[in-house]
Amino acid sequence: MLDFTKLTQAMQGMGRHLKEQSISSQRYLDAVVALLPETEDQRHDLVLRQQQWGDRLIFNAAEPVEPLTHTQAIATPPPQHTVCATDGSQLAPSHHEIAYCYLINIGRVAIPYGQFQPSPAASASSPPQDYPAVAPPRPLLDSQPEMVYRTDELYQSQQWGIPIDDWMGYRRTVAETTALTDLSLNYPHTLAPLENPPSNLENVPRVAMLDGSLIHWNLERLPHEARDRLLADIFKAWDTLQHNRIPLVGYISSSRSRAALNFLRLALCPYENPDCPRHCSGSSDRAPCEKFSALRDVTVWGTLLQSGQRGPLWKSHAKILDGYGDHHVYFCHLHVGSEVTRLEMPEWVAADAQLLDLALTTTLAQVQKGYGYPVALAEAHNQAVVRGSDRSRFYALLEQQLVRAGVANIRTSRKESRKRGSIA
Repeated sequence: MLDFTKLTQAMQGMGRHLKEQSISSQRYLDAVVALLPETEDQRHDLVLRQQQWGDRLIFNAAEPVEPLTHTQAIATPPPQHTVCATDGSQLAPSHHEIAYCYLINIGRVAIPYGQFQPSPAASASSPPQDYPAVAPPRPLLDSQPEMVYRTDELYQSQQWGIPIDDWMGYRRTVAETTALTDLSLNYPHTLAPLENPPSNLENVPRVAMLDGSLIHWNLERLPHEARDRLLADIFKAWDTLQHNRIPLVGYISSSRSRAALNFLRLALCPYENPDCPRHCSGSSDRAPCEKFSALRDVTVWGTLLQSGQRGPLWKSHAKILDGYGDHHVYFCHLHVGSEVTRLEMPEWVAADAQLLDLALTTTLAQVQKGYGYPVALAEAHNQAVVRGSDRSRFYALLEQQLVRAGVANIRTSRKESRKRGSIA
């Protein structure tokens, strides 16, 4: 139980501290905005320095592929389009429960927009004027649960020294991606067969959306064999999306990244060669280029962009991306009205004007429909989340199945039983 009286005392001074931080951040923000045009003038030279000395930098700086001051208004999406999204959650394994297993639940959402043309059969049976258009197929909102309970699957990660709880999270990431690709390809055939399918159903543009980054930072510290196994499944799914020209978007709300701002540090470096370990002893905090630590990328572009505009494209230089190949991740910042978000996409989306435009226009429309957050991602989360009542029903159902199978001595640990009640 939280003691709010003591908590109030602990909070004293926090407001004053945050106000001081805000004043300091505004001063740094004004300096960054003034520095951007100067940095743009030497952008090409700085990119060459970054490419030459990138392995000697002690910070992760993205590479601009468009002018730093570039802004572009986002148009409206195609009248007919479909948005697919997935999200996931899990129930972690516990030795205190009736069985040692874990659950991964993937929420799936596909929402079609616009009017569709009638099928040839319908057009032939009735005059065209009677069938100007047909309603799109109904949206799909469901979830796909996966239970992991076999010994070889549960303890698969131990060969690499990876805890089971961590491996469960990695598997969930892969499951979200593969489920999204399958949904993007097969919707609406995942529904019951349509009596009168629209004739142009297969030609309707589609966009695949994920919540969060496409840069899997958390895999970087894994052993190569484990990391390659996980990434292989992800890249296989992305290959399929690329082959079918379905743009993939990673939507990051409240991004804390400073990768774009770090590029400005190259312009502030007082040395001819940005050899950080040599000149600054590998300490980023005391480096002369570290002047904007209180700022984030979205804070700066929130000042530069108007609602409905995007900033320049950037190529990420995160180390994990060395093995991404054609799927190297690019990003830009998009002002959606309520905030500035970071949108990530694979290289094959960023390099294709048509796919990039489809991804941007559809994402902005999704945020507007979702009152500040993409409606497809919000619904995918709602489908995926496993609430406390779901957890109780899950274990009750599992107990029933174990009893039917003839498993004896089914019970939770004494610790778990005691925690579920109180004598106070």
